[in-house]
Amino acid sequence: MTARILPPTDAGLLEAAAELSAGRPVAMPTETVYGLAAVATDEAAVARVFAVKQRPTFDPLIVHVAAMAGASAGDPVAALAAAGLVDAAALSPAERAEVAALAGALWPGPLTLVLPRGPAVPDLVSAGLPTVGVRVPRHPVAQALIARVGRPLAAPSANRFGRISPTSAADVLAELGGRIGVILDGGRCELGLESTVVAVGGGGPPRLLRPGATPREALLALLPGLVVGPADGAARAGEPAPAPGMLASHYAPRTPLRLLSGPIERVAAAELEAGGGRVAVLLQQGDAAAAAMRLTALLGQRPVVAALSAAGDRDEAARRLFAVLRELDGAGAAVILAEPCLDESGLGFAIADRLRRAAVAG
Repeated sequence: MTARILPPTDAGLLEAAAELSAGRPVAMPTETVYGLAAVATDEAAVARVFAVKQRPTFDPLIVHVAAMAGASAGDPVAALAAAGLVDAAALSPAERAEVAALAGALWPGPLTLVLPRGPAVPDLVSAGLPTVGVRVPRHPVAQALIARVGRPLAAPSANRFGRISPTSAADVLAELGGRIGVILDGGRCELGLESTVVAVGGGGPPRLLRPGATPREALLALLPGLVVGPADGAARAGEPAPAPGMLASHYAPRTPLRLLSGPIERVAAAELEAGGGRVAVLLQQGDAAAAAMRLTALLGQRPVVAALSAAGDRDEAARRLFAVLRELDGAGAAVILAEPCLDESGLGFAIADRLRRAAVAG
């Protein structure tokens, strides 16, 4: 089986929806990264997603739902409870107000809310936990597909477990092309980073579980009491994680990645050694060609160099992070040397998190 890339036309959406209704996973675009979707309430279909990704069952999935309007938008908990996705009775009035504040300001968009799980959510989706992650994607193709299927879709990133998330249909084809039948092409992802994950419920304050494409500053402006954990917080392997992407090693290229102690022009030459093997370098910003020339003189070889953003634009850096990692991963290098993201304001918090987790595997 070789996956076919379909355009998001009526015919393409109809075929993708038919695949999903038949229990077969489909890759779909979102504004964050491409997801591997299955009908969330069909446990057999969800099991195929785990098999395709080679994903351990202790890592839960995020359920993608249709955009809300009218009264549903004003009371998202009631709408999610009516669909059997969330247990409204397990949330206090204050917690429901927190959900409404976050959803009202940030849905549709790159925010996942981890809430008490409802009866329609299979154990496999939530890794057996009493919670479920839910979000409303803002990508029009994702929304059109959810509407065509008429049911919520569970969708982790469309790559093999622990690897670099895909931000184009071509990335998905390279990762999973022989394992699925259909990839719905929505172009390159607008944001390029996974959703931010926030847990609400359980009687405590809301908690940031995974940094992502919604900056923590936007969350704190809405909920000043939000608890922000360390960006390198990790779940233990083999134990159910409260949200995806919390393992110490994740988002990793096949080529070992090593985080430098600082910007490349400031680190000691010993940090740049790769045992004689070819070197690839990830810059946070700057002129990649000029950096390659400087490093050639220092290393005695011409490294492959790529910058997340020449001008240091943080939005561009986030959008390009996974694409640049894929480029360097395919360069035939012995090691990828990555500059750390030292400014963790805005999207820098999520960029730093992804690089730290990518470096653990290396």
